[in-house]
Amino acid sequence: MHFDARTQQALREAGLDTDAIAAASDRVAELVDEDADRLREFFAPDGPYYSDMEMAHSATEVQEHATADVDLFTHGSDLRGYLSLDGWGVPVEGGRVLRTADDETPLLVELSLGATVHDRVRFARDPDEL
Repeated sequence: MHFDARTQQALREAGLDTDAIAAASDRVAELVDEDADRLREFFAPDGPYYSDMEMAHSATEVQEHATADVDLFTHGSDLRGYLSLDGWGVPVEGGRVLRTADDETPLLVELSLGATVHDRVRFARDPDEL
């Protein structure tokens, strides 16, 4: 079960039985897996990539990254991994697709980045998507 004890209690109080709570927990895990797959799809092609990441040595709002690669894993409701950008990297502590094209191709994604960045950062293949 991927819900903490308080969430499980709230769901029971809302009228869900144990089977319904387990089904909801399984669905959360499925959705996280789907998001991880879509994020991998977004970062699969060669760069450039654009982000709204604040960079210490940059005066621009949009950063261009010549290369990007993401290695993600999921466990229950957790999505974690590592993002490599232009020769440096940062842990990923969550992520989601914010916007897709008509064919469901991810256009704008957001990653929660860990140590050294500690921020949610949006990425796009087209700087106008940011």
